Amino acid sequence: MPATDSTDTEDPSYSMQGGFIGFVFYWLAFAIPFLVYGSNTLFFLLYTWPFFLALMPVSVLIGIAFSMFFGGVWFKTSLASAICIIGMFWTVFSFLSGW
Repeated sequence: MPATDSTDTEDPSYSMQGGFIGFVFYWLAFAIPFLVYGSNTLFFLLYTWPFFLALMPVSVLIGIAFSMFFGGVWFKTSLASAICIIGMFWTVFSFLSGW
């Protein structure tokens, strides 16, 4: 019978859950300007899309970081990721639009 060492146990991976949460909140944050300003937002995003595309990997990394920090608790991860990602997206949108 093999002895079980504490060094043989693997820590659970929270990166998939956090990455998914970050990706979902990126798209939700992307939809907020359309809900607030309507379809004219599309013309604004036509010229500024690289700035918002650059926020996608950052959003995924934020989701992963919060998931690791909170130990995989999805509610805390979702809440912290939502606040951070929507705030980041809205900040970039406000700076670019000058509103």
